[in-house]
Amino acid sequence: METSTGTAPDFTAPDFTPAERARGRALRREQLPWALGGRALGLALTLLLGLTPVGAGLVTAVGGWFGGSRSAEVLAGAAALVLLGQAAQLPFGAGARTVRARYGLVTQGWGGWAVDALRGLALTLALALPVVFGLYALTAWSPDRWWIPAAGAAALLTAALSFLFPLVVEPVFNRFTPMPDGPLREALLALAERDRVRVRDVLVADASRRTTALNAYVSGLGATRRIVAYDTLLAAAEPREVELVVAHELGHVKHRDVLTGTVLGAVGAAAVVCVLGLLTGWGPLLSAAGATDAADPRSLPLLAACAALLGALSGPVQCAVSRRVEARADRHALELTSDAEQFIAMQRRLALVNVSDVDPPRVLELLFATHPSATRRIAAARAWQASAR
Repeated sequence: METSTGTAPDFTAPDFTPAERARGRALRREQLPWALGGRALGLALTLLLGLTPVGAGLVTAVGGWFGGSRSAEVLAGAAALVLLGQAAQLPFGAGARTVRARYGLVTQGWGGWAVDALRGLALTLALALPVVFGLYALTAWSPDRWWIPAAGAAALLTAALSFLFPLVVEPVFNRFTPMPDGPLREALLALAERDRVRVRDVLVADASRRTTALNAYVSGLGATRRIVAYDTLLAAAEPREVELVVAHELGHVKHRDVLTGTVLGAVGAAAVVCVLGLLTGWGPLLSAAGATDAADPRSLPLLAACAALLGALSGPVQCAVSRRVEARADRHALELTSDAEQFIAMQRRLALVNVSDVDPPRVLELLFATHPSATRRIAAARAWQASAR
């Protein structure tokens, strides 16, 4: 990835001791089998159900438990796929949590973790079941042209969820309280005002109930936009470092990253639906899945498999775009604050408290990283500092 000035980053600067680097590498190595194993099993299970008659048999069986009607097959089949997918991921999530707990990154008990898993499951079902029901209402209308109105609906739903996420989803997992009046709140609001970014409020999220990791973000669009800081960040970081984190997040707003991401997500969702329409009209795939056409509820596992495969293939591209967006937000933070030294201090603190691998293998970074590594971000800040003198 390029730095903010195009200068090759200097990775030799001793920002992290050998012990700090080793600790981050060790956590990455211990977590990686759980993360990759969960992804691989999830994709393999989805493909098994979608590309063989196994999934069709599952839909027919669970639909029969609820009367055997077409609607029962659609809703019960969708619920069964969600439940199987979540169940397959549970051991891997638990394994990753155990590893993170050994490194002091987990403050939540197993009971709280289980409650969060159930909340996530309920949220997924609440979203997936109406969507799938509406989708199969369209396939009943036209097995061949269902994807045309479905593509438009997918785009609208993606945009709506982007707007509603901070209002509906975030409160399910965290409690938010207004940041008390004081110098830090005033500094963050002044920072947003200087950046000409309108924010509704500055909130504190009770992240310490789950983790010791540090973070802050700006969420929402228009009237729902607010600055959110983890309580762990406020407890561990210096006020100026908190400002630098928020300045980075304001960069996303200033460059309309949320809006652009929403638009691209809506376009991507519509495109995926169009591709799914083509795939579910292909006879050999339908035959392999044990379905007759797209209107057949037994095609549901095939739709899920194709969507999962498209998501897996597009993942590295999405990560590459995300890293460039994050690098641009870093540059914005530097330009807004003109404080490279505190930016570097902030990056170092985030990396150490979050036990990050500060310089991961390049192949892992290219495939999975949504942010540049800490050493790249620090080197880019030094390059910016040198160019600004």
